Amino acid sequence: MTDSEPKVFTSVDEMRAAIGQDLGSGEWLEITQERVNAFAEATGDFQWIHLDAERAKDGPFGTTIAHGYLTLSLLPVIAGGIFSVEGPKLVINYGSNKVRFPHPVPVGSRIRSNAIITSVEETKVGVNMVVTNTVEIEGIDKPALVSENIRLLVY
Repeated sequence: MTDSEPKVFTSVDEMRAAIGQDLGSGEWLEITQERVNAFAEATGDFQWIHLDAERAKDGPFGTTIAHGYLTLSLLPVIAGGIFSVEGPKLVINYGSNKVRFPHPVPVGSRIRSNAIITSVEETKVGVNMVVTNTVEIEGIDKPALVSENIRLLVY
């Protein structure tokens, strides 16, 4: 899924040792109008900046844009192959500490994510691994999304 082989962690100590290291980027994914339309149907968010291509030409972005939460929801696709953890019985999306959408994602553009482990903390239930994902838009300097995501690894 990435340009290079995904990093595989086999222990909590290995994850801790990687805190702060850039683990690389996932594959590019094109954001299509069909995907945006399907997300609007699933969520009930029918705002014209996402769906009305003609009106959006004269709007603030010059085209339709992806919903911010669509970009966030695509993290398993665009970041899923960057690294893996061997050993847990279960890995759960436990939530997010911080989510920001610095730049809109124009329909037709391509996005990908990179990942950095921010912290690793053992709890009574398992291990909380906080991963900062930065989603870039091909050809645009400002990121589309910066998100601190918590994965709960149950051993």
